[in-house]
Amino acid sequence: MTDPVLALTDARLTLAGNAGPVEILKGITLSVRKGETVGLIGPSGSGKSSLLMLMGGLERATGGQVLALGHDLTAMDEDALARFRRGNMGVVFQSFHLIPTMTALENVALPLELGGAADAFDRAEAELRAVGLGARLHHYPSQMSGGEQQRVALARAAAPRPAILLADEPTGNLDGANGQAIMDLLFGLRDRHGATLVLVTHAPELAARCDRVIRLADGQLAPDMPAHETLAKAAE
Repeated sequence: MTDPVLALTDARLTLAGNAGPVEILKGITLSVRKGETVGLIGPSGSGKSSLLMLMGGLERATGGQVLALGHDLTAMDEDALARFRRGNMGVVFQSFHLIPTMTALENVALPLELGGAADAFDRAEAELRAVGLGARLHHYPSQMSGGEQQRVALARAAAPRPAILLADEPTGNLDGANGQAIMDLLFGLRDRHGATLVLVTHAPELAARCDRVIRLADGQLAPDMPAHETLAKAAE
């Protein structure tokens, strides 16, 4: 049996609040296998996005351990984390986080250039064409619809061919048709690059496409329940 791609052991996250420390995550232990697709569901404030951020090293655990591809993210400094993410992870957010002064092509090529890829613009163009934006290479974010901007964000996440794809409510800001298209593209990218995918969602239809669904409640993993009940909770 191969080692898990992601492994959390008693991972905790406590942040400072106005009234004192706030426990966001209260001892999460789980693992994700290579090539697996995992959906994280649960009510607002349950810790889904925070858990995803721990997996990506975008938040540092205040207790426990977070391993990604066998590397201890809790032991890395910020520079090491940035280098590790650039080479191994693609992250897609609900808000697109595109650089407004850069074209679609430049937005996708930038992380490749930072990683030292000599063919950054060729690979960026290939990924944009793969998500149906071949005619929008030189458009700026303000010239594109929300659905098109999310396609750029997907292309940017996939261009380095990461081992791990993390997506936080990737369809949350889109209408039904665009959301469905982004879902199809996200799973297509996973299949094309053989990546492990972990996504946060409130959409039952998106959770239903995952190999496994994990529900959080009040910063903890909820008890196992029948699949149809678990998916129904995604709509809450």
